Amino acid sequence: MVEQNLLLLLVLTPFVSSALAATLPVGSRNAETWLAGLTMAVALAILAVLYPAVAEGGKIVETVEWASSAGLDLTFRLDGFAWLFMILVAGIGMLVLVYARYYMAADDPVPRLYSCLLAFAGSMAGLILSGNIIMMVVFWELTSLVSFLLIGYWYHRQDAREGARMALVVTASGGLCLMVAMILIGQIVGSYQLEDVLAAGAQITGHRLYPVVLILFLVGAFTKSAQFPFHFWLPNAMAAPTPVSSYLHSATMVKAGVFILLRFQPALGGTDAWFQIVTGAGLITMLMGAFVALFRHDLKGLLAYSTISHLGLITALAGIGTPLAIIAAIFHIVNHAVFKASLFMAAGIIDHETGTRDMRRLSGLAKAMPVTAALAIIASASMAGVPLLNGFLSKEMFFEATYVWNNGSPLDNAAPYVAVMAGAFSAAYSLRFIVTVFFGPVATDLPREPHEPPALMRLPVFVLVVACLGVGIAPQATLGNWLESASIAILGPELPHFSLKIWHGVNPALIMSVIATSLGILIYLVPRRWIDRGEEGLRGIRALDFGRAFEWLLQFFSLRLPRRLLRILSAPGLQAQLRVMILMSVAASTFALGPLDWNIPFPEIHSRELVFGLLWIIGCGCALGSAWQAKYHRFAALILMGGVGLVTCATFVWLSAPDLAVTQLLVEMATTTLLLLGLRWLPKRDEEIVGDGNRAARMRRLRDLALAVVCGAGMTAIALAVLLTKPGNSVGDWFLRHSYVEGGGTNVVNVILVDFRAFDTFGEITVLAIVGLTVYALLRRFRPALESAERPRPQVEAEEQALEAYLFVPAVLMQWMFAPIITLAAYLFFRGHDLPGGGFAAGVTFALGLLLQYVAANVRWVEARLTILPVRWMGTGLIVAAAVGAGSWVFGVPFLTTHYQYLEIPLIGKVPASTAMLFDLGVFSLVVGAIVLMLIAIAHQSLRVAPRPRSTDGEGEA
Repeated sequence: MVEQNLLLLLVLTPFVSSALAATLPVGSRNAETWLAGLTMAVALAILAVLYPAVAEGGKIVETVEWASSAGLDLTFRLDGFAWLFMILVAGIGMLVLVYARYYMAADDPVPRLYSCLLAFAGSMAGLILSGNIIMMVVFWELTSLVSFLLIGYWYHRQDAREGARMALVVTASGGLCLMVAMILIGQIVGSYQLEDVLAAGAQITGHRLYPVVLILFLVGAFTKSAQFPFHFWLPNAMAAPTPVSSYLHSATMVKAGVFILLRFQPALGGTDAWFQIVTGAGLITMLMGAFVALFRHDLKGLLAYSTISHLGLITALAGIGTPLAIIAAIFHIVNHAVFKASLFMAAGIIDHETGTRDMRRLSGLAKAMPVTAALAIIASASMAGVPLLNGFLSKEMFFEATYVWNNGSPLDNAAPYVAVMAGAFSAAYSLRFIVTVFFGPVATDLPREPHEPPALMRLPVFVLVVACLGVGIAPQATLGNWLESASIAILGPELPHFSLKIWHGVNPALIMSVIATSLGILIYLVPRRWIDRGEEGLRGIRALDFGRAFEWLLQFFSLRLPRRLLRILSAPGLQAQLRVMILMSVAASTFALGPLDWNIPFPEIHSRELVFGLLWIIGCGCALGSAWQAKYHRFAALILMGGVGLVTCATFVWLSAPDLAVTQLLVEMATTTLLLLGLRWLPKRDEEIVGDGNRAARMRRLRDLALAVVCGAGMTAIALAVLLTKPGNSVGDWFLRHSYVEGGGTNVVNVILVDFRAFDTFGEITVLAIVGLTVYALLRRFRPALESAERPRPQVEAEEQALEAYLFVPAVLMQWMFAPIITLAAYLFFRGHDLPGGGFAAGVTFALGLLLQYVAANVRWVEARLTILPVRWMGTGLIVAAAVGAGSWVFGVPFLTTHYQYLEIPLIGKVPASTAMLFDLGVFSLVVGAIVLMLIAIAHQSLRVAPRPRSTDGEGEA
């Protein structure tokens, strides 16, 4: 049990620290660094404690019940592979956070940076540890969202905004494809649990939907890992601060793509399609990235394309899929994360101390920055695959995996040659980085005088370079056991023998490595003029940058195509467009309802049915009258529409639905009042258009009447179809039997809302909060001019005094009614679990009390006596509802599980009590806040006075 709790802490701690970091003040970077560093240290300590349980093929699984019936439990699973990945996330994360303390300026919004970095670490932890494939995609998309915030951290820069947008569009679109693939996999296997999916490889690959699943899955993986042709977003993401680039592009963001490839290789790999697509894309990406990196002038641009190349190497190994290839892929993930993080930090130090990253201006820095130069040279040599460094060992294993015969296909035969060429370009751009930046004449036109950075800023680079040397010199002692545990988690206990040694004798892999290194030196030395000219000298390099194609496609699908479709399909005016939508709905309903058997028995008509028919004749008369009055008098039309609502309310009472009747009555009152306040916003009428003598106006009204009749008849047909196809034993019967036994309430409707389907209610109140905030924001932004501004102030004041005298009696009555209305709201709330009422009805009633004060009294008078901060009411409601749901986890039951019992209260006796009442309290608070917020937006602008100044916290007041 302790191990499972530690596993949950591993996921939750970064998110909690992220929320705390966001509250820290700007200016001091020490508090953020200590908080973030301790968070990563805690993660590393937890991983150290858990390692014995995952060594040699062990795993830890913890499941938090969420929506078990839909297969969406929160399952977290730690094995050797996930453990090794988490070591990279937490270990390199700690070093990056320390580095950021000295890289970022004191006046930068550092709390936001640290908050986002910690949230990203939590998102990666959730992705790596997810044991449910649907929740894995949720965390996958969360990494895309947080990376958008990190890449666009300096949002005042256009390149940062464009890079963040590009990264989000590409990776989030791939995430949607991945979601569809995971849903299909779950349907094929019959489970969304990762354990079941990994054990059903033959079932998945043999299914007829396997090609579709494979393509969708690979699109998601390739977009995240920047594989060709989706590679273009990664270089554009270099507009982010260097700590972000170092973290996202060495150990986290882009590694998520190769992580998921290796994780699902046992389930989806082993087929010709997997080999051809994955290995082909990996080899193309590796060669293309290495080639382009050689010609980049920007230090981070060179490192970005080298990252693309090395990700292609790992992807190619995942596509080859042999046991030794998988081991090599895991090994190179670790090695690349270590040397690439150190190189990004070194590039950041150079930029920080010299003021530029342009290699055409940098030269001879080894004299001014000898320690930084030594560290960067070692890391670059590791990237090039120089012996006695960690990059050399995994490169040797990669060459061996490509040299060994796999399936004899043309791609298999070409793999060794592509690998050697990519290795040659890798050696060439690493050599260019070393020679150009650190050797040669000392640069004299730099923006700043170069010097060594603070020792603590250099410390993370030193630690990573030491790791490069340690793994390169003693690989088995430093990484052997961890690599074996991670490999067993992918390949199973039957792990083939592999040896992490510096010297394996003269073999094909060593010969390929020597050829690649020698060829790389020649590539750098011979065409030096082309390399110095960079991408401007070779048009083919620009053609490999698909960023322009992406921008063109984005413009086409977001602007050009919609405009063309709008010209073809649009109709002038909102009413015409609504008319087209309604006709399409009618056509779809007719097509769906046509095959049904419409043999409806005609009911017997008695006096009770005649009274009910008379009631609806009144309702129809109000509706027709409202439609007729709408062209003459909007106020009268609104009152008649209220009559229709009352008839609907009476219908609910007639058909024994008191809860619906109460809700309908209260909502009718609230909407009618709000519409009354907003009537003056409507535009003035054109008498020539609405007049009876206008034939076009009459035809339009007749057309709308016919359309309304057709829609009404369609809704009647749908209701009859539901009644005709209703099974004998419906779900409603189940709720009637179990509402009191399992929900502790006799009001079935309320028990359904706050217990059986409380999660739906939680989603609905969240939407209501969003709508309330949106309405408030829109009405505050688009305000009509006050009529009083167009008239002399004495005249306005005289009119206000006369109106206040006229409304004196109604205002006093409304003031007297306020207390009874609040009492009624409390009555409806407390009886809601057993009798008609509940949190929603009570919230609307409470808001109505405030509405009446606004309508009948002066706004200034109301706001001088009643102070409600509606945004806080809404926030409190959401927090209470979520806290009640999450409180179930403390007792080991699913989210929003209700507990009820009878409490003994002195002088009263036993009374029912349920946690659902607390959830209902959250609903009540949010409903009050949302309605009052919309009321503020309308009342301040529709009544006769200007609004009071807003409060300092940005909320309106009532």
